[in-house]
Amino acid sequence: MREREKFGSRLGFILISAGCAIGLGNVWRFPWITGQYGGAAFVLIYLLFLLILGLPIMVMEFAVGRASQLSAARSFHALEPRGTKWHLYGYGAMLGNYMLMAFYTTVGGWMLAYFYKMVKGEFVNVTPAYIGDSFNQMLGNPLYMGFWMVVTVLLCFAVCSRGLRNGVEKINKVMMTCLLVLILVLVVRSVTLPGAAEGLAFYLKPDFSKLYEAEGGLFESIFAAMGQAFFTLSLGIGALAIFGSYIDQDRSLTGEAISITLLDTFVALMSGLIIFPACSSFGVDAGQGPALIFVTLPNIFNQMAGGRFWGALFFLFMAFAAFSTIIAVFENIISFGMDLWGWSRKKTVVFNLFFVLLISLPCVLGFNVWSGFSVPHIGGVQDLEDFIVSNNLLPLGSLVYLLFCTSRYGWGWDNFLREADAGDGLKFPKGLRIYVTYVLPAIVLFIFAMGYIQKFSA
Repeated sequence: MREREKFGSRLGFILISAGCAIGLGNVWRFPWITGQYGGAAFVLIYLLFLLILGLPIMVMEFAVGRASQLSAARSFHALEPRGTKWHLYGYGAMLGNYMLMAFYTTVGGWMLAYFYKMVKGEFVNVTPAYIGDSFNQMLGNPLYMGFWMVVTVLLCFAVCSRGLRNGVEKINKVMMTCLLVLILVLVVRSVTLPGAAEGLAFYLKPDFSKLYEAEGGLFESIFAAMGQAFFTLSLGIGALAIFGSYIDQDRSLTGEAISITLLDTFVALMSGLIIFPACSSFGVDAGQGPALIFVTLPNIFNQMAGGRFWGALFFLFMAFAAFSTIIAVFENIISFGMDLWGWSRKKTVVFNLFFVLLISLPCVLGFNVWSGFSVPHIGGVQDLEDFIVSNNLLPLGSLVYLLFCTSRYGWGWDNFLREADAGDGLKFPKGLRIYVTYVLPAIVLFIFAMGYIQKFSA
């Protein structure tokens, strides 16, 4: 059996695991959903749910990965009681990773394309209408979008082809360091803009009455915070479990999960400190969704002194956020072939390079050639792919990990606790057994059901 690769350092494990969790959900979705649901009060509820929902499931994913020393494709085989069928979820985990990359590579390409646009000065001294049309023209051009998607896939697989330590860990350390530096520089610039104080107050001064004022009222605001906290860490498809398989038992998993969650949360909170003061300074709505990133912010940069430079830095930051997730999930995908069939890393990279390019094409074509395709209540190709992952595989996969780690018909509580607590550091609270066995699965099922109700009741 091939010897399992290992991270070269604890920092490498924390940064790449955080890189997997830190993605466009942090720097794109978090600010606009915060703007939509009332600002600082929403942030406080989000942080609470991150602690009580995300952390326990993350520890369980890491524990399953470290105990099995395998990816999600084979980890349940190694740990399940004889005669049980937990391993069938391995197919769901693999589907989740591939389906996520089927649309995430395209969005990563958007970030790279806009970084290039900013660098070459395409948006200097142009009208707001031109900037708005530029995004629509990009979506309507399959060759242009396809080119940036291919560049994204090639770059990220090139990193993974160099191996865990020399490629994924080394490049991710550089990329995450640059991401953190970029975000701090952008925060300083944003909070010092004229008129930024109003945006800072909205973001940092809780006003719980705003939760009632949001569309759908208090319940909708709370559910949105719950959903954002749950989905931001990409739990349930084994995307984090693989990195548990690359570490030894020197450190307890609860402490490591807290470090990763704090880093993930830091990036999300800092993203808000970029966007809200800037929007306040230029009098625009921060709760606009995707248009905020590709239309509103380029317009803001166009009005800002040195906007070409600041815009380039912003989209470089966005590209790093996207690439950190793509590289982490590619590493997961590569591990599937290595664990299932004993393939070499090189063979698995080559196979997946072509396969990911193939499955990414429908998303690219869904905005133009196949723009007429639409599923009722869901939307086009990208919306459907996102729905399969976010509304189905993430919550149901998280439920599998929860039940597997707490049920006597699965791996079981004692085995989970022994693995989670191995090593130095914070131990998993034993008093949470009833909560993670009964209450948390019920919450996950509630999130799953509400996702469907929101989609199909409209």
